[in-house]
Amino acid sequence: LHLLSRRQRQMCIRDRLLRVSAENKFGKKSQVRLETELRDGKVILSDVYFTAPFKVMLPFYVRPDYMQVMVLSASAGIMEGDDQEFDLHIKENTSMEYLSQAYEKIHKMKEGMARRHTKIVVEPGAYLKYAPLPTIPFKDSAFENSLDIRLKDRTSRLLFQEILSCGRAARGEAFAYRFYHNRVSVYQNEELIYLDNTRYDPKLFQMEGLGMYEGFTHLLNLVFFHIEKSEDWMGQVRDLLDEREDIEGGVTRISNGDAAVRILGRSAEALLKISEDIQNLREV
Repeated sequence: LHLLSRRQRQMCIRDRLLRVSAENKFGKKSQVRLETELRDGKVILSDVYFTAPFKVMLPFYVRPDYMQVMVLSASAGIMEGDDQEFDLHIKENTSMEYLSQAYEKIHKMKEGMARRHTKIVVEPGAYLKYAPLPTIPFKDSAFENSLDIRLKDRTSRLLFQEILSCGRAARGEAFAYRFYHNRVSVYQNEELIYLDNTRYDPKLFQMEGLGMYEGFTHLLNLVFFHIEKSEDWMGQVRDLLDEREDIEGGVTRISNGDAAVRILGRSAEALLKISEDIQNLREV
């Protein structure tokens, strides 16, 4: 904090006090717990638990051993004081795709903030595609999001996707939120293999500037954990990105050799489309 101006320090301290004082309007944590299991060659939800405002739909089956699970919300979005906790346990040799109902709207907040913590465990031989729809932080919203992901070994596979918009740009609310903090930690055998600690504070940073969104409005992160991708595949991704004039992005390898893609764009739909195209690329 000593590198910030007096006003910036005051605003940081105020936000910290808000985090302590924020109250959940539901009176307790809003929770979702899902656990998969393989029975007679078919993957099922062996444990389902949820509280207001969430509900879990019956799974859609792509194959007997692969299901899609959608979480519904009776709320219009994330509200001031919301305190949410998600727990996904993908057990051995099961495959699941996690879907959200709609774009995640983080609504305007008078003084407080909202929180969400997600814990994910992927057992050996299991696969999870975690790809909720994009997040839209409204003007004056404040949100802290954390994901703690545990991959048991190299056979635990995860496709992780997240898309964050600048806000409702068409209404003049680009980067008008108070703050958006997002921490993603991925472990393999208790060893940290990926950490993305994003702290977007428009009052502190020039969000449209160099090193941030650089004139774009939407950000896509796409990481393939323990899903083998060759150098040829990475070349195909670079060629695909070079062909698109409305986006800027790149592909690289993280410390354990897995592939990560990060792309800036000007619409959520465009990023969803390019993400789908990248996932559909085939090794030559």
